[in-house]
Amino acid sequence: MTLKNTLAALLMCAAFSLPAFAAEDVGSSTIPVFSSARNTNLNVTIWYPAKGGGVTALSSDDRVFEGTPALKDAAIRPGRLPLVLLSHGSGSSMAGMAWIAVKLASEGFIVAGTNHPGTTSGYSTPEDTPKIWERTNDLSTIATALTTDSRWKEAIEKDRIGVLGFSLGGSAALEISGARADLDAYTRYCEEYSTMMDCQWFAGGRGYIKNEPVSVPKLDLRSIDKARFEQQNRDPRIRSAVLIDPGLALAFKPDSLREIDIPLTFINLGSKGKIPPAVLADTLAAQVPAATYQHVNEADHFSFLPLCKPDAGAFLKSVGERDPICEPAGSRDRGDIHAQLETMIVAAFNRTLKPGQ
Repeated sequence: MTLKNTLAALLMCAAFSLPAFAAEDVGSSTIPVFSSARNTNLNVTIWYPAKGGGVTALSSDDRVFEGTPALKDAAIRPGRLPLVLLSHGSGSSMAGMAWIAVKLASEGFIVAGTNHPGTTSGYSTPEDTPKIWERTNDLSTIATALTTDSRWKEAIEKDRIGVLGFSLGGSAALEISGARADLDAYTRYCEEYSTMMDCQWFAGGRGYIKNEPVSVPKLDLRSIDKARFEQQNRDPRIRSAVLIDPGLALAFKPDSLREIDIPLTFINLGSKGKIPPAVLADTLAAQVPAATYQHVNEADHFSFLPLCKPDAGAFLKSVGERDPICEPAGSRDRGDIHAQLETMIVAAFNRTLKPGQ
């Protein structure tokens, strides 16, 4: 399908989308969900259409990023709605996806996600980063908890569950949809593209534990548990996935991609010819039978992060941050890019998780 035809299809589906709710009617709650695989609780944040109550609170508001408001612990609007699970990027957090979570909730979805231990802000190491199987287990654990919990199960249509993943979260979303990674291919990728951000991360030197930087050795990718890295992580309850700049783009087994039987929507951040091979997803999309592919012009990988405060760029430079987290990728500001992404993502889930799908 061409990009023109894809956009036309999405616009057509948007006309038949689920009922929308005003953004100020979005609630949020955080609950503990026990993970037997991690032997600890995951703190799961849930955004949802609200019918009233609650106190306005900001997610992700800090020295760098602008917060996103929602009504903390508001009552849930009656009815059954689709569930969208979120998986954040490496070194990021669930709060960093609040802007798109609130948008999806305002459009009639229940949205839920957690900080993935070992690959989240303040707790992130090269050794933990390739353990995609832990992330997929987190997502499946959340899906089980919410569809059996007394408060949430009556609000969720358990046959309409999707996943939205960004960067390393996109890798998790792809694997929970049925893709299987190839460790030898990933090792070759980092040998050929050693300057890519993920490969530089594996080269060692820096990690974060308990919000403090720590020195870490180089990670030999061949030391990763090959069986776990390449295992099947498919959760048959997942009916749709949206993948933004998915990591490991050159390291998935082609036969596993061809066997994926649910609709996937791949979105790259960047103009044609400027998207790094680490996340370039056009070839992935071409191998998945029910996939569409789009890209966002004049954006970059960091454009998916929350809106930056006016002086955030200068502050980051003052503390030695090396990544251009708040630098514009082109002439477009991040708010404009977010608006386009919101349209793409909402349309994709309306198309694939609508009633009767």
